[in-house]
Amino acid sequence: MPRDVTLLWALRSPCSFACPHCYFGELEVHKEAPPEGPGLLSHIPLRDLDRTVMEAFAQTLAGSPVERVVLAGGEPLDWLPTLSLIKTIKDAGCEVVIATNGVPLTRPGIARRLVEHGVDGVSVSLDSADAATNDRLRPSRSGRVGHREVLDGIRTLLGERGSGPGPRVGIYTVVIRDRPQEITDVARLAREIGVDYYVPQPISLPPDHKLFAERCHTPGDVPAVEDELRRLQQDPGGLTIPDPAYTRQFIASISTQDSGRVEDCYGGAQLFFVQPDGSVWDCPSDRRIAATPPQEHRTIVGADARALFADRPACTDCSHFSRDCVNMGPLVLGMPRLLAREAT
Repeated sequence: MPRDVTLLWALRSPCSFACPHCYFGELEVHKEAPPEGPGLLSHIPLRDLDRTVMEAFAQTLAGSPVERVVLAGGEPLDWLPTLSLIKTIKDAGCEVVIATNGVPLTRPGIARRLVEHGVDGVSVSLDSADAATNDRLRPSRSGRVGHREVLDGIRTLLGERGSGPGPRVGIYTVVIRDRPQEITDVARLAREIGVDYYVPQPISLPPDHKLFAERCHTPGDVPAVEDELRRLQQDPGGLTIPDPAYTRQFIASISTQDSGRVEDCYGGAQLFFVQPDGSVWDCPSDRRIAATPPQEHRTIVGADARALFADRPACTDCSHFSRDCVNMGPLVLGMPRLLAREAT
């Protein structure tokens, strides 16, 4: 059985940051009215799975089609059982990539354990090279951590890795419409810190989001973004970045505010999304999830990955395109490039 599936596993709901563009929504809003319905997420951990259920599923990954597991959240490294789960997934023969806000890497022993467990990649979120701007876009709930601690976390991990083979360390940046310069500014900072890879991403918000008009790109924003992406492609400065096809997808996705269409999508064939309550979806697109018939709803609870992903018809000619689709590309088709030990 070929191993070519990537699981994006949103492991836990809570996070110490309160990013208003987070796909988990806003905690304060959800305290008043918790979201209900399939696929709707919240930082309130009402339905997060028990560790034993997760471990039982992770043990079935051996011999399954799953090649790579991207552990995200919420913040996966704020939950100590994540470290044990990483070992289980690695023992099953899968690559493991951690998507983190970076702050837990400053805590004693966390970075060292990631190195010891053989984690393949650690992707850290940072949305601006400027500390004040980043902390405005990605405010912490306590107000006590931010840009400085994120950089400290990255440096701690790089120090623990030393000259060893891994993990590869990268930065992901959510690009908003009034700050296209962050594409190259954060790349410059990433080079200075010494990370291995860098991925700028178009912000993805539903049209009814209160920040949609302010932060989501319009066709008029294309020239400035395209110029920054071109500069990055021409001079990555030793960073591994997504290939030019990703740049074209980025531009295509911000050239319209309509849904568009996706032909020959990898959702349901090479990519699956697991939520903290164990729900399994063909992809993270909220539009795709909302359109999934109830009889096709699945879960990892009590499931065996060898059977769960045995039948994988591709999601062809999908009419539920969103910018999430673009953002998932580096997780699936682009991840081997980002995790390669030699920059390309």
